[in-house]
Amino acid sequence: QVQLVESGGGLVQAGGSLRLSCAASGRTFSSYGMGWFRQAPGKEREFVARISLSGASTTYTDSVKGRFTISRDKAKNTVYLQMNSLKPEDTAVYYCAAGPSIATIMYWGQGTQVTVSS
Repeated sequence: QVQLVESGGGLVQAGGSLRLSCAASGRTFSSYGMGWFRQAPGKEREFVARISLSGASTTYTDSVKGRFTISRDKAKNTVYLQMNSLKPEDTAVYYCAAGPSIATIMYWGQGTQVTVSS
């Protein structure tokens, strides 16, 4: 059974940092690129960041470039999202995702809430 399990969300003040983790089952992690999406209240789910299967290529949405960093640890089957200089507009439920491309997501995690207070 394929599973993506997120952790690390919480409440933080503006300017603070959080690190999200996503533990993936072995088959998922070794087969697909991994990414993060987010959904704020009343808004559609949006792409945040993606890392390729090899880890050599990363992609970010413009609003998080220079603040967020995605990485993956093959030994731990885990992908991370380091979020620095957080802003209130980063408040959302963050979802881990696995798939061959940004437009083709095969698996989703259950989501973890990130709340940034001003």
